[in-house]
Amino acid sequence: MTIDPRPPRAVRTLRGLLVATAAATAGVELLNFLYAPEHGFGLVVRTGWALLRTLGWLILIWHVGRGRAAARPLGLILAVTTVFAVGRLVVPRTGAPPLAGVLGFLALTALCVTVVVLLYRHRGIGEHLVRHPRKLEFTRAGVEWRESAPKRPPAAAWAVTARVAAFTYSPLLLVPALISVSELGSRPQWLLAVVFWFGAGIGVSYAVMLSTFFLLRGKHWAPRLLVWITVGVLAVDLPLCYLLLGLDGLIRDGAPLVAAAVLVGYSVWRVARLPALVTTATRG
Repeated sequence: MTIDPRPPRAVRTLRGLLVATAAATAGVELLNFLYAPEHGFGLVVRTGWALLRTLGWLILIWHVGRGRAAARPLGLILAVTTVFAVGRLVVPRTGAPPLAGVLGFLALTALCVTVVVLLYRHRGIGEHLVRHPRKLEFTRAGVEWRESAPKRPPAAAWAVTARVAAFTYSPLLLVPALISVSELGSRPQWLLAVVFWFGAGIGVSYAVMLSTFFLLRGKHWAPRLLVWITVGVLAVDLPLCYLLLGLDGLIRDGAPLVAAAVLVGYSVWRVARLPALVTTATRG
């Protein structure tokens, strides 16, 4: 497949929007940090994690520039989690949020919505995002490093979206677990719960890796496994957020996880309705 080395105008526009979104993400987070009435450990951790999301936008720019098919699900989960991650920093513990922070958040939300619409609705961008990663392949001419489409049946876009969204479970568990360490000074009886929280955050990454590996290969039981993993993640994280970080922590740290879980659930539901999945599962 031959692709024009000069990307279409819509793709160049999208890349410009992604640069603006990455800059707005960092700018709004720093603005909220400066306007915050207190700079506790929790705010520092949440701001630091939100700033790391800027790297995700840079990776997305790289994928779009190279026409990678993975850009769509990556852009969707980045947009959703960025809105929630930044939104939880806008509202302080007490009092009204600063006007500058609210305006910045609204502008960032508009950018994220625009990015998602372009990724999923613009025909020219959809025709550009078709490339696969390069791999070493053995051919008659020898060993070549070239673009290689998967040998398995093409994975549905919603299956890839579910995979990308589920991989956010681990950091979304670890961030509140790290914040809760500051509570152990006055509540040492929760030490084992915090250790378990960290263990769950690390272990879920392996569980997601396993379940999504088979999900992309059309195994009929993989969607159910991913749903059960999602239920388990929510059952661990939400009660611990409330018990150790209070209602404020439940809203700030639980809401992004719930958003990711809803996206995973919807994606899995869409995948389960695909005839290709049923056919592949029957063969498997």
